[in-house]
Amino acid sequence: MQALRRVILIPATLALVAATGSLVAGCSGSSDDSSAPSSSVSSSGALSSTTAKHADGDADQATVAADKAGRSWAAAAAATITPGTQTYTEGAGQCTSNYVFTDDAGNVYLGQAAHCATTGKSDQTNGCSAGSLPVGTAVTFNRQGSPMDHGATIGSGQLVYSSWLAMQQDGEKDQNVCAYNDFALIKIADSDLAKVNPSLPYWGGPVGINTGGTGNGDRVYSYGNSSLRGGIAGLSPQTGESLADDPATAGWTHEYHSPTPGIPGDSGSALLDHDGRALGTLSTLGVALPIVNNVGDISRELAYARAHSGIAGLRLVLGTEKFDANR
Repeated sequence: MQALRRVILIPATLALVAATGSLVAGCSGSSDDSSAPSSSVSSSGALSSTTAKHADGDADQATVAADKAGRSWAAAAAATITPGTQTYTEGAGQCTSNYVFTDDAGNVYLGQAAHCATTGKSDQTNGCSAGSLPVGTAVTFNRQGSPMDHGATIGSGQLVYSSWLAMQQDGEKDQNVCAYNDFALIKIADSDLAKVNPSLPYWGGPVGINTGGTGNGDRVYSYGNSSLRGGIAGLSPQTGESLADDPATAGWTHEYHSPTPGIPGDSGSALLDHDGRALGTLSTLGVALPIVNNVGDISRELAYARAHSGIAGLRLVLGTEKFDANR
């Protein structure tokens, strides 16, 4: 069924259009993206030497325990800004945040997909050519947003890093990097920092970063928060099974399928592996039989950001809550 497969971005907007038998997000604007891949593929195994170099040598330095991050966090039960929070990028669609990050200066960031700031169409997935809103674009954090209403705004920030913009500025040529590096950072406003906890709701974690890829049938865990779910929290926790990694993609992407796949508005959400380690960020929907979701590899996306964002000491903050796969 590979020939039937198509890759599309999945931020949520008010307009949804049918394509190849599935709903995809309708986005305004257009750009030439002829080099985007026509099929969805998954990642290879171990962290490559190139990625390790991007991460300033030691992949272990890309994470920090919550109690070693140099700041206090809201209790997980009371926090309102966490992984899995709805994000609304001004001039674009609604997405779901993935992980919390910090830096040497004590700033705190919430991750989302770079394509959440797209100015192109939903099938323009190549970050080295697709259009994007600029760094500095305002982003709000919301709860209980719906297709008709953004819900309640619970915080704000601004886009400070986009892998798409960084790749275009630096003239990135690697086809896998261009196709699958789909990661952005929102700097959380100082006035909202007391609302933040780095734990993934429901599942807990992350407990580290996966650098070894996935095997066929490995369990994965996610927390989507699409506005299409109508604010029903019980629909957000998701589990699935990964497909075998494809060495051709050099570790930059993974595929998984689940009974309830990620839908428009879940874009950017975190994926944890069977041990509770951060695996990746939900990027695109592969329209095929069966439907699969494509996940950008966070070890590589973060390493690229550490090398190209200009943010000193950028690190993923581990959760305060224990990972529990048996909920």
